[in-house]
Amino acid sequence: MSGENAASSPLRAESIAKWDRDADVVIVGYGGAGACAAIEAARAGASVLLLERAGGGGGTTAMSAGHLYLGGGTRVQKATGYEDSPENMRDYLMQCSDDPDEEKVEIYCNNSVEHFEWLVELGVPFRDSILEERVMMQRTDDGVIWSGNEKAWPFREHATPAPRGHKPQAEEEGGPLLFAKLHEAAQAAGAEALYDTAVQTLVLADDGRVVGVMARHMGEELAVRARRGVVLCSGGFALNESMLRHHMPRIAGKVESIGNPYDDGAGILMGMAARGTSIHMSEYHITLPHYPPSSLTKGILVNGQGQRFVNEDCYHGRIGAYCALQPGGIVYLIADNAHFGWPELRDFELAETAESIAELEEALGIPDGMLQHSVEVYNRHAKEGRDPVFHKQETWLAPIEEPPFAALDCRLGKAPYMAFPLGGLWTRPTGEVLTAEGQPVAGLYAAGRTTCGISRSAEGYASGTCIADATYFGRLAGRRVASASPA
Repeated sequence: MSGENAASSPLRAESIAKWDRDADVVIVGYGGAGACAAIEAARAGASVLLLERAGGGGGTTAMSAGHLYLGGGTRVQKATGYEDSPENMRDYLMQCSDDPDEEKVEIYCNNSVEHFEWLVELGVPFRDSILEERVMMQRTDDGVIWSGNEKAWPFREHATPAPRGHKPQAEEEGGPLLFAKLHEAAQAAGAEALYDTAVQTLVLADDGRVVGVMARHMGEELAVRARRGVVLCSGGFALNESMLRHHMPRIAGKVESIGNPYDDGAGILMGMAARGTSIHMSEYHITLPHYPPSSLTKGILVNGQGQRFVNEDCYHGRIGAYCALQPGGIVYLIADNAHFGWPELRDFELAETAESIAELEEALGIPDGMLQHSVEVYNRHAKEGRDPVFHKQETWLAPIEEPPFAALDCRLGKAPYMAFPLGGLWTRPTGEVLTAEGQPVAGLYAAGRTTCGISRSAEGYASGTCIADATYFGRLAGRRVASASPA
């Protein structure tokens, strides 16, 4: 089923001759959000049926590193010597978007410790240790890392830095372990999963209430009634090329999309066809994996005019976002012999090397004197341990003065950028899908990447917010739909 087919007009309940299956709560998609919605709905006493297109559950959660953005004073934070509070976490997250959902941020920060403890109770293990290194991918089983811009300017001016990227205790990826524990809990709570089942459209009553879905299971049409409501947890639209071109034309076709094969926007389109509205569809997380080695952070990023545009010590997603905005997508990382090293991901090319900054400038076609000026200003202040232009931390300040000099090619469409969308259905914290007027669509809920969550800006994204958002607000949606009056 393609995303476009899922946008067809919902069916009317009167056209359904016979319901093939029924449950109090029908959940579309069995990833992290769907599993958590199922656990809470089933524990509240509702009968739950999960419908999953793949041959098993997991979604993007099971494919991921498994980081969850948790804070406010978790056990791991305290054990590693870091103080945090819900207010401090909120102050940070409110700086991460020009249009934050203040209600969602407030609720999540106030309940982040509780969510951590809920996961621990399900058997998700977290080691009381921290990986302090600057890494793109965590390959250790340490319990927490710095996964955002907490220590970078300007964020450190608004909130006390604290690490919040919690990872389940597993070498390499922690996502499989995380989902395994969620799956065990969903089964124990009594939720039923039906695999190889592609939901094609929603079913509406005469008053517009969502009362079920029409799906295709093993080649056969399946009408499934939802007595209390339907929860859309079917992922985002990272693999829908037409939606990417429409909503994110700046980067479409120039980046590698991150997601699972079923991230085709089907849930978003179904929700919109039932009068739900989508928000922030042009926003995305985009990353430029230019380190390790972390020594490259001591270089400078410049655009085609030879000008710096970002502090190089911030999170790789923020760097990727600013790189994508440069004129023509032209970006180079300038480093000297003392600090250059090939990035761990070797899909980069050297644009040029030279024995002087002036020669490098000429070879790159940068206007005369511009790169030389940027390097001179940077070097002069770096020797004093300062960066008055972009406030890079002193740890990462070092003059660029040992020849030969290199320019790493970071051009958009050339370097190995990776991205996924952040927009989705507009929802309340408790999962109700909203119309353009801000009214709930009766019987329709959503969570996870199908929705627009607490992360909605490329410049402020932090690793772990997607899975944290999906699992926590999936729980709230499950509770709310279970308490709804039956249709």
